[in-house]
Amino acid sequence: MKKESDAILLRIFISESDKYEGKPLSKYLIEFFKQEGLAGATALRGISGFGKTSKLHTTSILRLSDDLPIVIEVVDRKENIERVKPKLGEIIEEGLITEEEVKIIFYEGKKSPGSQT
Repeated sequence: MKKESDAILLRIFISESDKYEGKPLSKYLIEFFKQEGLAGATALRGISGFGKTSKLHTTSILRLSDDLPIVIEVVDRKENIERVKPKLGEIIEEGLITEEEVKIIFYEGKKSPGSQT
């Protein structure tokens, strides 16, 4: 187990219908963070929510929506998050981004076959 370390958590709130360069924005962002070498990112699909416009997005059977809320969480050291933040302003046209300091208490991946240590 790695020792504890300080990090930054960005939460990016967007809509399922948002796109960038013809690709779903959530998919684009996950790929972007991976290319930038960040520690980890996850896209979460919400069951209901609303944003600045107060339009309700829900999975309710009475009100089917193809525009559900998506939250992308990305965590890494402060210097890495600071490096990608300016690029997010060019990619995301509407939504909400929050930032908070977090403490990583466990970060370990599975060892690949044949790896040492």
